[in-house]
Amino acid sequence: MNGFLNILKPPGMTSAAVVAQVRRLTGEKRVGHAGTLDPEAAGVLPVMIGKAARLFDYLVDKEKEYVAECAFGVATDTQDATGKVIATGESYPSYEAVQAASRQLIGDIWQRPSMYSAIKQDGVAMYERARRGESVEVPLRQVHVESIDLHGEMPDHGVLMTIRCGRGTYIRSICNDLGELLGCPAHMRFLLRSQSGVFRLDTAMTLEEATALKETGELASHLLALDMPLQHLPRVDARPGLRKQVENGVKLPLKRVDGDELAEGQTTRVYLDNEFWGMAAREGDMLVWRALIAPEG
Repeated sequence: MNGFLNILKPPGMTSAAVVAQVRRLTGEKRVGHAGTLDPEAAGVLPVMIGKAARLFDYLVDKEKEYVAECAFGVATDTQDATGKVIATGESYPSYEAVQAASRQLIGDIWQRPSMYSAIKQDGVAMYERARRGESVEVPLRQVHVESIDLHGEMPDHGVLMTIRCGRGTYIRSICNDLGELLGCPAHMRFLLRSQSGVFRLDTAMTLEEATALKETGELASHLLALDMPLQHLPRVDARPGLRKQVENGVKLPLKRVDGDELAEGQTTRVYLDNEFWGMAAREGDMLVWRALIAPEG
């Protein structure tokens, strides 16, 4: 089995546990996820199966969308609802004040994530060091936030919002920063990832649905094609006379492929007889394979 599954991860389950369950369902050892989702969060988790794992570096993961609830009145050491309370306050901001403050967090911004984050330092995750009682200084990091749209107030001083952002953005840090900007401690009470690249919530399946498809022998037919998440990249088609070179992973003369023009070093999808064969990059007048993936059959 080779392809992608768009899994709707439930809250309370780790991304690694989802991978383990998909591995059991498919019987395929090569299974991984593209973009960790915190255990308490729910939402889209792209899962790579078989040869799809070779394509991880080419997936679009810059476009992410989250639905989150920011709760004012309490700040925690994890910046979400699972953490230890470190500050409280009752200077609850108005809805209009939250809207105004959110605009300050759009664009290229600097974040300091919680010490209980998965960011690694010297090869060790920050949260592991924090749980051991070590003194953890989380460095500032620059991230990109495309938009923050508010959808209304929630009970117990909460505000529901949709955030579109780039890779590496911590939504719980945005909630914490809103609290600091508004002078009222805040944390993230709820998180749902509704988009990760081309994988969207409306096309995701639950693990229960995947299990049911496995039982009826239909799971393989629901795998997303290997090249489905790669449509943002250029495409070239090797001419029929290059079949032997393609099959053997030999460099291809640029003048004998048709398709998009490529800059030096640019990566492209490669097809032969309209079948996807993998990824290659331009080096001078040649195409050099980066990931050779022979079609099924």
